[in-house]
Amino acid sequence: MRVDCRRLLRDLAMDAAELLWPTRCVGCGAGETLLCDDCRLDLPWICQRWACPSCGAPYGWLCCTECRRDWLPRSCVCAMGFRDTAARIVTIFKDGHELRLAPVIAAALACALEEAAGWPAEDGLPRHDLKSLDGICFVPATAKAFARRGFDHMELVARELSQITGLPVCDALLREQGADQRTLGRDERACNLEGRVSLAQDVAGKRLLLIDDVATTGASLGACARALCEGGAPAPDTCAFARVW
Repeated sequence: MRVDCRRLLRDLAMDAAELLWPTRCVGCGAGETLLCDDCRLDLPWICQRWACPSCGAPYGWLCCTECRRDWLPRSCVCAMGFRDTAARIVTIFKDGHELRLAPVIAAALACALEEAAGWPAEDGLPRHDLKSLDGICFVPATAKAFARRGFDHMELVARELSQITGLPVCDALLREQGADQRTLGRDERACNLEGRVSLAQDVAGKRLLLIDDVATTGASLGACARALCEGGAPAPDTCAFARVW
């Protein structure tokens, strides 16, 4: 019988890590699961019925105060508010290197997209239509962030979401180093990304779902959407795990 040595070594490493650093809930720190039932039931889900059809802000369906005037994506679906356990999931995933959260985040995106499929975008079409899409792309990490973490967190989520939806991953975008977006204000975020996102492959004519972990002002999603459109792709659908609001 053939033995997969790499898989065996990986399993042994995970077992050793579990002995040294036992799994605890990312929300409350209790138990032996990554996300306990109580914290899972208390996640700050956004009701897509009342969310802004353009930028995904909660309760922005009738009148949204969060949309940018130069907002380019066709639609934006956000799964949760950026607070409490949802905020800790993002931080622990990216900066705590808890890669087992990638499928958790991907599942949350899939759930939000499925709910949003029942509600219209600004153009009157569904905010999400799986059959209309050609692939999934993601807001890329900068080279500095990749070197610091050793992985591109949204690429991992994109690959997990690909397994759920059946859509291929389109690793189409490159992002040059700029200031950390988390340290900047609304207008500064847009300026910081000006001209820093480019294409790594041909996207002409492809309808894509663009994903990110957190949407704050929409600057990152907007800059990536602009690069896709300049490459000949239609305005993308976008989706973020959490929305700052």
